[in-house]
Amino acid sequence: MKNITIALFAALALLAPGGAALATGSALQSSVVAATTAADSGMLIEPIMDVVTIPAPLRADVRPVTLAQLEDQLRRPEVQASLNKGSIAVVYPNVEEPFRSAFLAMIQGIEDRIKLKVRSYPVDPRVDTAELNNTLKRSGTKVVIALGRQGLNATAGLDREISVLAGGVLLLSESENVMGISMTPDPAMLFSRLRLLLPELRRIIVVYNPAKSDWLIKLAREAAKAQNLELSAHVAGDLAGAAKLYSQLIAAADNRHDAVWLPHDSTTVEESTILPLVLRESWNSNLPLFSSNVLHVKKGALFAMVPDNVELGRTLAASAMGVIAGEVRRRPLVPLRELQTAINLRTASHIGLNLGALQQRSFDFVYPQP
Repeated sequence: MKNITIALFAALALLAPGGAALATGSALQSSVVAATTAADSGMLIEPIMDVVTIPAPLRADVRPVTLAQLEDQLRRPEVQASLNKGSIAVVYPNVEEPFRSAFLAMIQGIEDRIKLKVRSYPVDPRVDTAELNNTLKRSGTKVVIALGRQGLNATAGLDREISVLAGGVLLLSESENVMGISMTPDPAMLFSRLRLLLPELRRIIVVYNPAKSDWLIKLAREAAKAQNLELSAHVAGDLAGAAKLYSQLIAAADNRHDAVWLPHDSTTVEESTILPLVLRESWNSNLPLFSSNVLHVKKGALFAMVPDNVELGRTLAASAMGVIAGEVRRRPLVPLRELQTAINLRTASHIGLNLGALQQRSFDFVYPQP
C-alpha cells in the first residue's frame, strides 16, 4: 500500500519559540486536515519505514504473546473454521482520503494476521444500526472490529452475542466499557524513549483533567515507577487553572532532570491558548517537552509517538482471534503500543541534545528536514 501519512488534528500555525520548526517531507506536511473531521476519526499515521523497537516494561495486566503463539492460535481447527465462515468483520467510517487510507491500512493489518479477507462495512454517521446488526448476524459474525469513533458508534445497537473490539479511537475511557486499543500512546513507551534520549531524567511533569485522563494517569504512574521515574501529576479542571499551573511548574523545574509531558487532554493541552504558552515557556527555560500528539513536534515539542496502522490492525486481529478461541472475553481498554516516533532536531539541539546520524535514523519522522 502506498505510504500516506495522516494526521487528524487541525494544522495550527507553526510554533517553534525562537524560530519556525519545519516538517520533514511534503507527505506529512500536506496531510494535516481539518479538526472537524478529526473528531470522528482519531489520530492515524500510516507507517513509512520499519518501526523502531523501544524496550518498555510490560504491565501486570498485559500478557506477552509471541508470534509463534499467535500462529498456533490461528491454526487451531475451531478458529480456522470460524474465520472461514466470516466470523470477524470490520466496521469503519465512510470517509474520504486521506483518512480512508489509514483505516484501509488497519484492515490490511487485520487480513495479514488472519490470512483471509474480512468483510468490511464502511458506515456513515446516520447508519441504520438495526440493518447493520441483521447483516452481521446473517454473515455469522462473532466479533466486530470497530475502527474510529464513527465505526464504534455504529456498533452500539448490536446484539450482545456479537463482541466488539475498538481501534483507531482517540481517548476512549474506561467508563465507555469497551474492549480495545485507544489511540493514546502507552506511557510506558513514551517514558522509555524519553529515558533513551535523556538518561539523567528523574521527573516527569504532567497537568491533566481527571474527567478526561484519569485512566491514563493511572497507567503513567505505574510506568514511571517501573522506570525509576517520579510522575509529578497536577489536576486542572479548566484552561485558566492549567495555564497557571504550567507557568508555576515550568518556572520551578530543573531542566537537567525534569521534563513536561503533554497527553491527549483537550482541557490541559488546549491548542490555541495552552499549547503556545507551554511551548514558549519550556523553550525559554530549556526544559524538555514531549507529547502524545505528533503535530506538537512540528510546533516545537522534542518528540512524540504516533500510530502504526498496519501493526495496530494485526494486534486487533490477534485479539479477535482470542475471543473466537474462547479466551477471556472482557479485557480492559489498553493504550496504543504499535507506535512510531517523531523528533524535532532543532528543539533537541536547543536543549543541548545533539543527535548523530545513527540516532536520527531511529526516528520515523524528523523535523526540520536535515
